[in-house]
Amino acid sequence: MSFVLIDKPRPHVTLITLNRPERMNAMAFDVMIPFREALEEVGRDNDTRAIVVTGAGRGFCSGADLESPGRIPGIEGLTVSSIALRSMELLDDVIRAMRKVHQPVIAAINGAAIGGGLCLSLATDIRIAAEGAYFRAAGINNGLTASELGLSYLLPRAIGSSRAFEIMLSGRDVDAAEAERIGLVSRAVPADKLLDECFELAERIVNFSRPGIELTKRMLWSSLDAASLNAHMDHEGLAQLFVRLTTQNFEEAIKARKENRPPTFRD
Repeated sequence: MSFVLIDKPRPHVTLITLNRPERMNAMAFDVMIPFREALEEVGRDNDTRAIVVTGAGRGFCSGADLESPGRIPGIEGLTVSSIALRSMELLDDVIRAMRKVHQPVIAAINGAAIGGGLCLSLATDIRIAAEGAYFRAAGINNGLTASELGLSYLLPRAIGSSRAFEIMLSGRDVDAAEAERIGLVSRAVPADKLLDECFELAERIVNFSRPGIELTKRMLWSSLDAASLNAHMDHEGLAQLFVRLTTQNFEEAIKARKENRPPTFRD
């Protein structure tokens, strides 16, 4: 049985599904390593212009698998301390891979996104949730810190610091309606419409210029790390000049508007 499935449901759109529904797609290494490899593979596929990530069954991802964590590769001869470090690095690499792929990544959050699953959802570029989905920063409930896999970096930037502190320190559930209200997801939709909503958004994105979309994703993430507005504006300006001066996209957009037709960007 493959724990990660790759499909192409629409032209230029790739769907990656975490496929361990009996464990609510928990972050066992047998799931997360193939998932990272799938992201890297799809990221190299130049026919893919947008990526949708979801979970099979009733959960998006339920965080750490405490019963069946799977096999950690390359740990022969290491002590517990080193094994722990290698384990965390493997999971951190999944978060980094999501951010590194050229294409926008849309999370179709079909159910519970708990602990590391919440982190996984936050590492995507756009989040759309089914109405029955919910989110929990679960580490605090397990006697640990709530911060893991970049959560204390990503969550305040998504919803603001006060809300992030409250959610992470209380360990409470955030349902889909609240998640939409506070900006944790862009919208909540009926479960039976979730994938179609994500595919339709992906199809809208793929109609635009490839470098325009890829550089916009890069600039948005870069803004979260920017030391100042001035520093970030320099990066934005260079990105805009790059696309403006190396393609005929702008001219095509103007011509298409005059001719009352959709533009065809050839980059």
